[in-house]
Amino acid sequence: MKRFQNKVAESRYALTLMAIYALGVWYLGGLVENQLYLQLAFLGVSTYLMMEINNSNALIRVYSRMVSCSFLALTSMATFLFPSLRESIVQLCLITSYTIIFHIYQDKDSPGLMFYAFLCLGIASVLFIQVLYFVPLLWILIGFKMMAFSFRMFFASIVGLITPYWFLAPLSFFTGHFDSLVEHITSIAYFQPLFQYQRFNDHHYITFAFVCLVALIGMVHYLRNSHMDKIRTQMIYELLMWMNLFTVVFIVLQPQHFEILLGMMIVNTSPFIGHFLALTHTKLTNVTFYMLIFLILFITAYNLWIP
Repeated sequence: MKRFQNKVAESRYALTLMAIYALGVWYLGGLVENQLYLQLAFLGVSTYLMMEINNSNALIRVYSRMVSCSFLALTSMATFLFPSLRESIVQLCLITSYTIIFHIYQDKDSPGLMFYAFLCLGIASVLFIQVLYFVPLLWILIGFKMMAFSFRMFFASIVGLITPYWFLAPLSFFTGHFDSLVEHITSIAYFQPLFQYQRFNDHHYITFAFVCLVALIGMVHYLRNSHMDKIRTQMIYELLMWMNLFTVVFIVLQPQHFEILLGMMIVNTSPFIGHFLALTHTKLTNVTFYMLIFLILFITAYNLWIP
C-alpha cells in the first residue's frame, strides 16, 4: 500500500501545486511591491531545467517531480534571497552548466558541449568571481565521474570560461570601467578572515541548518541505496555530492558569500532529497516527510514575517 509520501511524490499534479505555492510565497515576499518579476522568471527557468535534468538523466527510477518540487520548496523557503538578481543568475548558470555536463558522460570528443558548460560558469563568474574556485574540482569530477576529460575538453573549458571577458574587456575599456573589471578579477585572491559570522542572523542560521539537514538525509539515503541505480546515475549523484560538500565548506570558511552559495547548495541538494522522498516507503520515512513539510512551512513563515 502506498503511503501519503509516495502518493505525493508520484503525483502528476505535484509540480503544478508546488508552483502555485511558490507563487503565493513570492507574492507574500514582495513580488509586486519590490518588482521581483525578473527574479521570479529566472526561478521559473531554473525549475524547468531541474525537471529536464531529472527526466533526461533518470535521476529517480519512478515517475516523480520531486527534484524540481524540492528545488522550488527550498528556494522559496529562503525568502531573503528573493531580491537578489545576482543569486538568481548564478543559480541558473550552475543548473545550465550541469544540464550540459551530464550529457557528456563517457564522451571525450564533445569540446563544443564542454565549451558551453563552462561558458555558463564564466558568465556566473562575472557576477561572482569566486565560482571559479569550483572549476578545478569540476575538472576532476568530469574526469573521474563523467569520464569525459581530455586535452581538447580541457582547452574548450578554458575558452568557455574566458569568453565573457573577451567581450567585457574592450567594453569596459571604452566606457572607462577597465579598472573595475581588473579589480573584480583580482578579487578572487582576496580572502576575508575565516569564520566571520557577523553578518549572519537567525534567518541565515536556521535556513542553512535546515538545508544541511535535508542534504544529509538525502545523501545518507543515496549512499545506502545507490547500488540500485544505473552506473551513470550514480556518477551524476557523486558529482553533485562532492560539489555540495565543497559548497558547505566554502560557506563555513567564507560566510560573507553565504547567499549566493546557499542558492548553489540548494541546486546540489534538491536531487538527493527528491530521490529520498520518491523512493522510500517506510513508516519512518513517511513521518520524516510530514516533519520536513512542517519545517519548510515554519521556516518559510519565519523568514517572511519575523524581522
